[in-house]
Amino acid sequence: MNSIIRFLLTGLAVVLTAYLLPGVHVTGYVDALWVALVLTLVNVLVKPVLIIFTIPITFMTLGLFLLVINALMILLTDYFVDGFEVDGFWYALFSSLILSLFTSMLFDITGVNKKKDQR
Repeated sequence: MNSIIRFLLTGLAVVLTAYLLPGVHVTGYVDALWVALVLTLVNVLVKPVLIIFTIPITFMTLGLFLLVINALMILLTDYFVDGFEVDGFWYALFSSLILSLFTSMLFDITGVNKKKDQR
């Protein structure tokens, strides 16, 4: 149940991000849910490989290159989802920052990230 709520909240965060940034477009909430699903799959399957291959440059930039990798994940999601469009790299970079901010805020507000009391 917790993962379903996280999935729906991520879709809401995608809609809010598209509303806030003029270079990010999503046609509807169903497409935002597709974006949430594809972005999750891309982050699980592709992102770790890119992180491993870019360890030296990530180390030299003190971790700032991870922002570039996040933007590339947004652009890759744009490629796979028809109802989602990002106008360029800079919008993808800002989109990844705002999307992570919105998901973090929504998860904290709803209490999705809270651990259950274990006794």
